[in-house]
Amino acid sequence: MQITIDLPDNLSLTESDLRREVAIALFQQKILLIEQAAQVIAMDVDDFYQILVDRGILTPPSDPDDDPNELILAHLRISLQQAKEGNLKPVSELWDGIDD
Repeated sequence: MQITIDLPDNLSLTESDLRREVAIALFQQKILLIEQAAQVIAMDVDDFYQILVDRGILTPPSDPDDDPNELILAHLRISLQQAKEGNLKPVSELWDGIDD
């Protein structure tokens, strides 16, 4: 589906900026999950989470060593979707590159 929006010529938003703002708004309205909103703008879910924290939309955990619940759930949903699609890695490859 493609939507066309006419904006004023003097608006200083790029298409990328506008996509980001729409993704953020749809996340805030609980229309999209965090990983879906990140996908709208082709951004890693961790980077999108950081944008939400920087804007005060989400609050990071009090302990910086703790993973935020939002990201844990997002990564679980992503992993489940990948498993449903058959996008699996052999157990022997799970830790490849961890020391890089």
